[in-house]
Formats: sequence, C-alpha cells, structure tokens
Amino acid sequence: MSAEATNPEAHPEARPELRRRGRTRLDLRRLGRAALLGPTSRDRLPDAIGHVAEAHRAHHPDADLSILRRAYLLAETSHRGQMRKSGEPYITHPLAVTLILAELGAETTTLTASLLHDTVEDTDVTLDQVRAEFGDEVCFIVDGVTKVEKIDYGAAAEPETFRKMLVATGNDVRVMSIKLADRLHNMRTLGVMRPEKQARIAKVTRDVLIPLAERLGVQALKTELEDLVFAILHPEEYESTRALIAAHAGERDPLPAIADSVRGVLREAGITAEVQVRPRHFVSVHRIARTRGELRGSDFGRILVLVGENADCYAVLGELHTCFTPVVSEFKDFIATPKFNLYQSLHTAVATPEGYVAEVIVRTRQMHRVAEAGVVALGNPYATATPDAAATDPDEERVDPTRPGWLSRLLDWQQSAPDPDTFWTVLRAELAQDREITVFRADGGTLGLPAGASCIDAAYAQHGAAAHGCIGARVNGRLTSLSSPLSDGDTVQLLLAQDASSGPAVEWLDHARTPAARIAISSWLEAHPDRAMAPTSAARAPLSVVGARGGGGNAVADLPDATVRLAGCCTPVPPDAVAGFLVRGGAVTVHRIHCAAVAQMRAVGRTSVAVHWRATADCRVTLRAESFGRPHLLADLTEAIAREGVEVVSATVEPPVEQRVRHSYTLQLPDAAGLPALMRAMRDVPGVYDVSRV
Repeated sequence: MSAEATNPEAHPEARPELRRRGRTRLDLRRLGRAALLGPTSRDRLPDAIGHVAEAHRAHHPDADLSILRRAYLLAETSHRGQMRKSGEPYITHPLAVTLILAELGAETTTLTASLLHDTVEDTDVTLDQVRAEFGDEVCFIVDGVTKVEKIDYGAAAEPETFRKMLVATGNDVRVMSIKLADRLHNMRTLGVMRPEKQARIAKVTRDVLIPLAERLGVQALKTELEDLVFAILHPEEYESTRALIAAHAGERDPLPAIADSVRGVLREAGITAEVQVRPRHFVSVHRIARTRGELRGSDFGRILVLVGENADCYAVLGELHTCFTPVVSEFKDFIATPKFNLYQSLHTAVATPEGYVAEVIVRTRQMHRVAEAGVVALGNPYATATPDAAATDPDEERVDPTRPGWLSRLLDWQQSAPDPDTFWTVLRAELAQDREITVFRADGGTLGLPAGASCIDAAYAQHGAAAHGCIGARVNGRLTSLSSPLSDGDTVQLLLAQDASSGPAVEWLDHARTPAARIAISSWLEAHPDRAMAPTSAARAPLSVVGARGGGGNAVADLPDATVRLAGCCTPVPPDAVAGFLVRGGAVTVHRIHCAAVAQMRAVGRTSVAVHWRATADCRVTLRAESFGRPHLLADLTEAIAREGVEVVSATVEPPVEQRVRHSYTLQLPDAAGLPALMRAMRDVPGVYDVSRV
C-alpha cells in the first residue's frame, strides 16, 4: 500500500491539522532525515518542539513551556539511535503525536505525557524517573498508555493492553486521548508495513479505536482515522470515492453561493455569525453516495454557522427556516438533547430556489471546539480539585467529571470478564452500540444504557447480581415483561423477588444487550446447569390441582328439591346480589346480578328462580392471580391461602407467556367476610401483581 493510499490528502476534511488557522504543518519526515546527517542538522530538531509550543500557546497563551522542553530533551535523549520502520528517527513519532494533541487544544500535562508516552515502553527510562521529574499525573498517564509485555501475556497482550488503558482512562480520560493520537500517527505512516499487518491494525482501529474516538467526542481524530481505515480495508471503494470527489472539484460548487446567501440573511437580521463551507471527508461522501445514489454538488459538503451564544443558535435557525424552505425531516436539536459524547449542535437542511438542498449545522464556538476535540477540549478535568480531594488515598478511584456512562458500564463489566478472549469479544460488541439512551429509576436516579436495551439490562445496571431475582418491571407506570425494550426518557421500576434462590431464565440472554447483563446471566447459568438445561420454550398444558367439589355452597333456591350450582363465570359469594335460572336437568344456576350471563339467560327465555343465602357464613369463590414467573411461586401462593384458613377446591396454572403466569383458584372460605383479607395476602406474595375475582 503506497503512502498516498494510506494518507488521503486530496480532501482537506481528512487532515484536521490543515484546517486550523492556516498554520504550516511540521514536516517531521524532513527533520527526521536531517537528524541522520550529524550534529549540525541535529541542532534543527528543537524547531520541532517549537512548532508544538506555538500550537499550544494558540490555545493556552499563559502555558509554562519549560516542562515541555524538559520532556522533549528526555524523550529525544532516550530514543536517540532508535529508528522507525519508515526510516525516520523515533523521536519524530512522539513529536507528531504531541503536535496532534496540541492542535486540538490539549493542556500542558497531556502534552508532557505525550512526549514521554513511549519512553518507559521502548527505552531504559523508568516510571520512577518520570514521576521524580514530572510528577504523579504525568507518570500515571504514561503508565496507562504503556503496553503490557508480550513475554508475560503472549497472544493476550493486545486485549490486556486495551483493558489496562481503559481502566486507566476511567481514572484519567487523558490516557485515551494520547492513545488515539498515537494510533492516528501510526495509521498515517502505515504504508511501510506488510499488507497483512496493515489490515490487522486497521481492523482493530475500526472496531475499537474509532468507536472510542466517537464516544469521547474527538471528531477531528475519528474522521481521519475512518478515512485511513477505509483506504486500507476497502481500497477499491476508496479509490472510486476519491475519483468522485476529484470529479466534483472540477465542477461548479453551489455551496459557496448558498453560504453567501446565509451570510446575507443573518447580516440583515443583525446576527453576528461566521459561515463556513465544510467539505465532507471520504467516508462521509461514501455513505451519502450509498444512501442517495447520484450526488449533486451540495452533497459534498455542509454549511457550518458559528455564533456566540446558545440563544443565537435558535435565532439563526429561525431566520434559515423563514428565508429558505426547510426540510423538516432533517431537523435535529442536539443542544436541548446533547449526544452522549458531549456533542451539541442544531442540524437542519434547507432547499434553495435553484433546487439544491444544503445541510446546515449551527453551533456556538465553544460547541465547535468540543465537537472537534471532545474531551481533549475540556482541558485538565482535575484542575478544580479541592485540596481535600488531592489528599485522598492515591489508590482510590479518582472522580472524573468527564467520565460518561458508557465508560462506567465498561469498567464495571470488564471486572467480570477475566478471560482476555471474552473481554476482547465483548468490548467490540459493546463499542458497536453507537447510540445511548437515558432512563429514569423509580428513586429519581438515572441509568445510561445502549439503545435497544431491555428491562433486563436496566435491572443489572441498577442492582448488579441482585438482578438475578428480578421478576418484572413497571415502565412509565405500566406492568411489562423483562424483555420489553426501553426508550430514551422512560421511567422504569424493577420488581425483585425476596426468594434468594431465584435466578435468571435462559431466555434472558435473548433480550440482554449490555455486556454486564450477559456476563452475569451466563455466569449464573454456568453455576446452575440444571436451570440452564431446563426446557423453557416448549408449550405446556395448564397445571390443575382439584380437590373435593361442592354444589351450591350456601345458596338456596325457592324451588323444592332443585339442585343449586354456583356459576363458575362469576362465582357469587355472600352478600352478593344474585339471580337464579332454571337450566337443563332441573338444576338452578346462581349468578351475580351484574354478570353478563344474566342478560343472556333472560334473552333466551330461561326461567328465573328466586335464590337467597343461608345464614351460614361459609362460601365458595374463584380468584385469579396474575404474577411474574419464578421458582416456588405456586407453593408460596398456596401457603398464603392456607394461612388464611381457606380450603383449595381446585387450582389451575396456565403456561407462562413472556414471564407472566396466571393462576386460577376455586376456594372454600369459612367466612365470606375474610375474602378481602385473603386477596390482600395473595397480593403480598412476591411476584404477584394482581388478584381479582373471576
């Protein structure tokens, strides 16, 4: 693969450092070759740190550069004599990584650690030396980026290195910022590698690093990494996309004229704004071409409007939708509802009188900085730490205000995945989830979950191993099965069984989306193989338990020698108002007066018979219990019935449907007055959410 093919420069969007303030890009390749010529040329190498200092001062005018110069001298001295496969002195790599981060606005500590990020791994410099010279923070970041030894981990070295970096990122997000910049420079210079190694590195970049860049909001790195991976893994599609962009470059571009119209509209409205045309990067053009087919001139870029305040964003939107024809389906408000990676903007599209449709992004300058650099733009997240916080136990986990929910979930489940292969597989699956939702807990807290998560995922996110006993959920106040998917903004109340022996069903794995839930369920099932092997999907006939049957209970008909039967459809009990009807065989059936069967009996001309209740208080009634399925539920219900001194005449348990089970009991009560207490006792059984008379 040629250097050109792995470093697409034809499109300025693919090279974020070329877009910023027109600064001349540092030619590290030239300086690297010059370093081989001897001491005279070596004197030029400090120019490299000068470029870093210039980029750093553009974002942090008051930064102390002395620590950067000291870090550079240690890095250059320790790497002296080491060469990259491309032929340059190795020092060019940490310099390039540091320059990338400086252009993004990283603060001094990040740049210091970036200059030193390979010293402990590839030279004789130790972590103790780094700590003594540059302090604990720089030492922690350098250690987080340092790979584990292959001699210790063998084939598991790469997964374990990423695990180590992710754990370190949980304490200091700057660790991953350096790793992303490190991978970007390596991808830019990947052309010297064998094709098979290029493909392997590109696949890991696609599956792990690009999703991490997306989640951390570092779009400037993410877009260039996407283009570099695209060129390696899909060279034919990359070349056709590049040809498409090259062909467009020779045609009239309508976007500058549309941008001029937008400037005029905003100027007349008195809104101070900067309007730019932002070309799409290679992968974006490829995606649009696959979606829309033949591309028009306005499809190769978007219009970016930068303003000062949030309110100005909505003012711009109002003017655009007033003076142009808006494409309603393209409007998205990421200011009111930011993405989980800190991204905020208004997205819309407008149609011009010439028939072009232009996509427009509106954001403040601060939003733009965060959209480009993500967590890097937030600076040092620990700069405002209190003295008390600084004095806490260094072994305790540091509170990082930039840690998003997905990272907390990842750090939680990785502890349950000791096997490197499991960790590596699940990590890729977790990072493939490209959207996040927020659901509210019943106690007022929130849970961050990947899109498509179910109540099962919410249960394990909130309760951990205790979720094994989850028997149901209420979503927005309504009972639902555990398999129900959740939507952004839902309120979920999880119902847990009191029985310690309760455990998850095998079917839960079909509905669990988060690694934490899947690992916990699989571990429990492995520890309880009898439960894991139990057939759960086969249809089962209703389970019936039948006792001695009575006749009419304590109902008496005003018809001598007539057999009296209490209707099973409404199971009347004293002191219900009842009606009797003569049926075949001379029997009298007794219904509650409001039973639907009463009207039917009268409609078909059944003979009405007066009935009344005996003075005795005993009665027979049929109750239906709606519950969530769990072990020992039938035993617990019958025990609750027995404690009330009630006789079970018959019981029927229907097959479970979506973890719900319906129980029907015909019961002989010694006193009808005890019916409300009986129903309350049945409702108090864990898992039972409703008890009603049939």
